[in-house]
Amino acid sequence: MKAFTTENIRNLAVIGHGDAGKTQLIASLLHVAGITNRWGRVDEGTTVTDYEDDSIARKVTLNNNFTHLEYKDTKINLIDTPGYAAFVSHARPALRVVDCALVVVDGVKGIEVQTEKTWSYANEFLLPRFMVINKLEKEHADFGHALDTAKESFARSIVPFTLPIGSEANFKGIVDVVHQKAYEFDQDGKAKEIPIPDAGRDVFETARERLIELVAESDDALMEKYFDNGTLDEEDIYPNLAKAIAASKLCPVYAVSAANGVGLSILLDHLVEFAPNPATHEAEYGFNNPEAAGDRISRKYSNDEPFSAYVFRTIADPFAGRINVMKIVSGKVGSDATVYNSSRDAAERLGALHVISGKTLDKVNEAQTGDIIAVVKLKDTQTGDTLCDKANAIVYPKVEYPEAAIAFAIEPKSRADEEKISVALHKILEEDPSLHFDRDSQTKEFILSGSGQLHIETVVDKLKDRYHVEVALHPPKVPYKETITAQVEVQGRHKKQSGGRGQFGDCKCIFEPLDRGAGFEWVDKIFGGSIPQNFRPAVEKGILEAAQGGAVAGYPLVDFRVTLIDGSYHTVDSDEHSFRAAGRKAFRAAMEKARPTLLEPVMDVEVFCPIEVSGDIMGDLNSRRGRVSGMDMRGKQQVIKAQVPLSEMLDYQSKLNSVTQARGSYHMQFSHYDPLPHNLAGKVIEEAVAAGRVRAHDDDE
Repeated sequence: MKAFTTENIRNLAVIGHGDAGKTQLIASLLHVAGITNRWGRVDEGTTVTDYEDDSIARKVTLNNNFTHLEYKDTKINLIDTPGYAAFVSHARPALRVVDCALVVVDGVKGIEVQTEKTWSYANEFLLPRFMVINKLEKEHADFGHALDTAKESFARSIVPFTLPIGSEANFKGIVDVVHQKAYEFDQDGKAKEIPIPDAGRDVFETARERLIELVAESDDALMEKYFDNGTLDEEDIYPNLAKAIAASKLCPVYAVSAANGVGLSILLDHLVEFAPNPATHEAEYGFNNPEAAGDRISRKYSNDEPFSAYVFRTIADPFAGRINVMKIVSGKVGSDATVYNSSRDAAERLGALHVISGKTLDKVNEAQTGDIIAVVKLKDTQTGDTLCDKANAIVYPKVEYPEAAIAFAIEPKSRADEEKISVALHKILEEDPSLHFDRDSQTKEFILSGSGQLHIETVVDKLKDRYHVEVALHPPKVPYKETITAQVEVQGRHKKQSGGRGQFGDCKCIFEPLDRGAGFEWVDKIFGGSIPQNFRPAVEKGILEAAQGGAVAGYPLVDFRVTLIDGSYHTVDSDEHSFRAAGRKAFRAAMEKARPTLLEPVMDVEVFCPIEVSGDIMGDLNSRRGRVSGMDMRGKQQVIKAQVPLSEMLDYQSKLNSVTQARGSYHMQFSHYDPLPHNLAGKVIEEAVAAGRVRAHDDDE
């Protein structure tokens, strides 16, 4: 494929709710543009962008996938983004690099939850938008209703650029409001011009007037002319439509049927004519170091600027290896170029450059500013990294992913799986930065966290199908801790005689509780030689060893002070091992009197939800033993702040989805430990005994 100039490139992320028809729309655009001979169908698993087995089986887009088409000497790069709640956060890095969003709306259902969410992502990046109302061939499809829901949900600047001719099964044509023409489409999506029908002429005139009004509002001089004349001349309208769209002063809407190809060729015409090219950006901003400190640096979208590119997607291909997908922000680059990874302070040799379409990579010799390209087998580069000219280094800010909403303990089913799981998960994490995998040092469990249960299930499927690793999932253990609530003085005495040299250690200690979060404190108050100096650390070590096993349920004991006040030793039989055993016995003696209790982790929680369900959310948080501490508004969403025990939050995502119809989100972080209520502590202790975490102690040690 040839290299395209910046002015002849259009980068679009296709966003919207799951099942709105994004993947089918892309497949149909490819066919109508003459790129594919066969018309790809989601139901048949033959689309270009959903090519992985799990996507085909579930009929769900699981991550950002790529294709491109050439139409009227213009290269249109299309990114197919997920629309289901568990995967929708992947749309954010796609929207970070494109120049325009193509919002797909179901013509039957209108605006849905994830449409609102992806629209808000586009707002973050100040992106211009085109809107497609799809599935107008379906029963009960209603273009007018869908358009009204869009205007209610988003902005008054939404205006139809095409209107449907016919409805439901009779939807066969469209009226181009901009060029004042009408078209009928055959079964291959080919357009034939027809007269504008008399039926619905008033709707066409109203849409045309609204379009002119919005163009006038986009410019002060045009507004003055509009007020003077009551309209605008044709030569004022066309040149300013693209400017108004690029400035987000209006959002064009198109009536289409992706399944039948109706309206798609006109949509392609308008994308070439009106969609912004990368050079319409004023500049891209970054810093001169990975910490994003110091003065901001800017790069214009120009071939004359030093080379820089932002890597926004990594694909772990089983055959090609690691594929890094990037947008060239400035300058141009050729194959085999050596560039600088400013995020990691490393040189990278690019090798061959590729354009990517589904699972197919096609080589190109050069790529210019604004284009999206793929490079294979880079040594150090990961998602979020910046590649640039070393003499003119810049680091672009990384896209932030939402905090994981759900976590599972993941357990390999066999020893062989245990050996392979780390490598396999590392490759999956490269592809999907919204996943988190770590080991809980207290519970010793491997924890896999993601944005929803379906998200985690697809990882498990991928581990099995792609990497032949089988794992079991179960809810993670809550990392309880234990503490004491009373001060006690105890003696720990270890004496063992079995012929020959014996063992002897004796210590007297005071155990007392400390404030939450204070940890462990050791105080040596022995004066004189009742215990030699070299044996005293062994007493502390023995107490700490015993504290790790807890007193009531096998959880670590924390927030206590031990003061060593006295003891005795034997000149022959005493050694470090004996005093360590004495320390352990002192700990056990103290636990019989110091009233040990369980502590539970409490989280700081922020819940984002529509204001109309905020009362239900607060009621639910209260039922989870939460304490609501405040409420705030961010945009159109209510933010509820609360402190809630972690054990009550393990299943919260599904409840939140149910209450908010998947329009809510939350994040939480650790706050502090609080005593677990007595009635709940009994259950935790029973479970610990059943699981064998509370062990008997060997007096002989």
